[in-house]
Amino acid sequence: MSINWVMLASSSNPTSPAPTLPYIPLPNEQTLYTSSPRVALNINIPAHFPGKQQQPFSRSSSGGQLYLTTRRIIFLPDKSTPQLQSFAAPILSLHDSHVTAPWFGPNVWAAALQPTEGGGIPIPPGGVAELKFTFKEGGAFDFQTRYERIRERLQQAVEAARSNGDAPNGGIGAASGMEEAGVHLEDLPAYQEESDGPLMPPIASVRPVAQANGGDSSSSRTAQTIPSEPPPNYEEAQTAGPHGDDAGRANAAA
Repeated sequence: MSINWVMLASSSNPTSPAPTLPYIPLPNEQTLYTSSPRVALNINIPAHFPGKQQQPFSRSSSGGQLYLTTRRIIFLPDKSTPQLQSFAAPILSLHDSHVTAPWFGPNVWAAALQPTEGGGIPIPPGGVAELKFTFKEGGAFDFQTRYERIRERLQQAVEAARSNGDAPNGGIGAASGMEEAGVHLEDLPAYQEESDGPLMPPIASVRPVAQANGGDSSSSRTAQTIPSEPPPNYEEAQTAGPHGDDAGRANAAA
């Protein structure tokens, strides 16, 4: 990543056509996302990192435009200063990106920034700096979605080139050296989830049993199980009746 290292498009020649982008893209670089002109930038290295003391550093801009390309993110402030005219960072030098949606106020996109030597940002003992973009007119989640998509493809390209011995090791320099190594993002197949079938087998539908005349199946089953003959000793029990039972109990008591 770097501060004030983005090559800006020159408008000094009035006869030249107006550039479509305010910066000059790198070879084979494509712009994927352009934010609204009201995005704030904050780069911060706190003085007290957990367990370590480090030199504080801060750069900020209250408004500007953010760009996402196939290789980096670029921020151009609407009012440049000698301390901050532009900011750019390779995508693979950013880690742990997330969007914070507060109850009040605009959404904030934040990530851990891994500085490099000579980029205008001191390398802290903790290894990373805090990077925040405040989207005052929305678009943080859209930016995060596009950022994650291109970062995944970049990581796949680096790993594929590294397995073939065509890319250098390391996350930061690997992305910038892919073009020189002959690795192109457009050569990668589009990501899609491959599957020979559903993850779970379909549940077989239970065919309802037709009921004759709309009757209850339980009553029909009960009717079928009624015996056609009386049980054993049924007639003797009927002849004796309740008095016979009383007499039998009296004789048993005597």
